[in-house]
Amino acid sequence: MTKFFIYAFLIFFTVLSPFAGTATLDFNTLLDSGSLSQRIFLELRLPRILLAFVVGGTLALAGLLFQTLFRNALMTPFTLGVSGGAVLGAGIAIKLGVALILGISAVSIFGFIGALSTVILLIVLSRYLKRAEQESLLLLGIALSFFYTSALMVIFYLSSFTETATIMRFTMGSLSIVGYESVIIISVIAAILVLTLYFKRFELQIIAISDEQASLKGINTKRLTYLFLVITSLAIGVLVSLTGPIGFIGLIIPHMIRKLYQKPVSELIFPVFFLGGLFLLACDTLARFFSTGSEIPIGVITALIGGPFFIYLIISKQR
Repeated sequence: MTKFFIYAFLIFFTVLSPFAGTATLDFNTLLDSGSLSQRIFLELRLPRILLAFVVGGTLALAGLLFQTLFRNALMTPFTLGVSGGAVLGAGIAIKLGVALILGISAVSIFGFIGALSTVILLIVLSRYLKRAEQESLLLLGIALSFFYTSALMVIFYLSSFTETATIMRFTMGSLSIVGYESVIIISVIAAILVLTLYFKRFELQIIAISDEQASLKGINTKRLTYLFLVITSLAIGVLVSLTGPIGFIGLIIPHMIRKLYQKPVSELIFPVFFLGGLFLLACDTLARFFSTGSEIPIGVITALIGGPFFIYLIISKQR
């Protein structure tokens, strides 16, 4: 029954999403070719709906993967500073004024480098921690997030007004796009992540139990873990470079799915992606529904929901 109400609630917002926003769609002209309502729907609303779904699903899967690999319920790319590293990389690219590198967006490349560098740094630093001190790794991630934020403030101080306004977009997150280019890019990245997890789902399930068990099964845990982390870093880096950081999706959704399904991680990949997409779409609908002159950043909405949820997880874990 709980599962039914959750999905019904999120699907309701999915149906409502095309009609939320400052511009009102005229139902009488929506099907008329070339009408203003049709252009708004096809060029603004529909791409945004698809983008929200794919981004939400990708973030939720990344959270599930990090929680499984590090065996800690609080581990996500956001809490470990991976998203912060991607934002800093994107900010550096904007400050340098580099548009393309070998035909690829420099912001996406720098975002990927920032995310991957953070993952490598966490792996190196984790070697100095005992196996039972996963909370210390989380504190390292939080410390890195503060460092990245401070470095980004320095870039703000050194940037022009235009550069500052552009970088600000990445600090709060935004799903406002025109056309389908960003949707296609993130969909390709999401497909790579989903397919990798699906084809390696049984290995991931054994790793979730213990590294020793995986080794007995002949699984090269170190190589597989590095593969997962590199692909996730690529996904987060590209995603953040296009939408900015959107936090707490990877924290909330895996926990909700585990409560709803109570199945092994190998069977949670598609439910996590689907619910993550619907959840972010519902948050974006709320952001557009309550907006007046200016739109509420999507990162603000997810933080308002995820902050209390994070506190709840910490308290429940202590209990």
